[in-house]
Amino acid sequence: MAFRAKFRDQIHDRIKVLVLGDSGVGKSCFVHLICKYNSWSKPSWTIGCSIEVILHEFNEGTPNHKTCLIELWDVGGYKGHSAARHLFYQSYHGIILIHDLTNCKSYLNLRKWLGEVLSASDLLNFKDHFTPSTEEFDIELFVGKNIPVLIVGTKKDLMGSEGNKPRVSTLAEECGALEIQINGLDPRCIAPATNNAVNLSRFFDKVIEKRYTLSDKIRRNRIDDRFK
Repeated sequence: MAFRAKFRDQIHDRIKVLVLGDSGVGKSCFVHLICKYNSWSKPSWTIGCSIEVILHEFNEGTPNHKTCLIELWDVGGYKGHSAARHLFYQSYHGIILIHDLTNCKSYLNLRKWLGEVLSASDLLNFKDHFTPSTEEFDIELFVGKNIPVLIVGTKKDLMGSEGNKPRVSTLAEECGALEIQINGLDPRCIAPATNNAVNLSRFFDKVIEKRYTLSDKIRRNRIDDRFK
């Protein structure tokens, strides 16, 4: 109740962000970390989808300041539920792709996750039976949608010590995505003023800009239709 009373008149439109990646890469730990600011050492497997929320101050200190409530939709990566995942892919404003830095395959599979989301988004009202895409995403189609993306590499603490460094993702370059690497068991990895915290905040800013740009476009189209 205290939360509602404090923010009822301040929170603006809700914003939806999908959190995607293979099962076991640390999606739930990451979401818990940025929402609760503490580590989650024994997470349970996500069945279907789990939703957490985070408050983000957009354009703080300016006349356009907004306190936004961002919904993080942590979609389970279990292959057996792939045919039902399209139910969670409606009306989103950004995507967080998560992979395990010690598991190269989980990184390569991020392209398939993007392909799955884009193919689901193109089915109007999901009237047809949805078959999960096994193909990589179409970069031309992705660019046309202008979707903010954040790529998160987890389990940085388990990287080998023999000169192994977190690589710069070519996928991030293709998507124009921000990228961070974290140790999900250490809250200090997203402490204020760190590069990770700055990039995370920049990503949420992009998502909010996308949300309001889309709202303005829909509003203009409605006005144009009214005068046709």
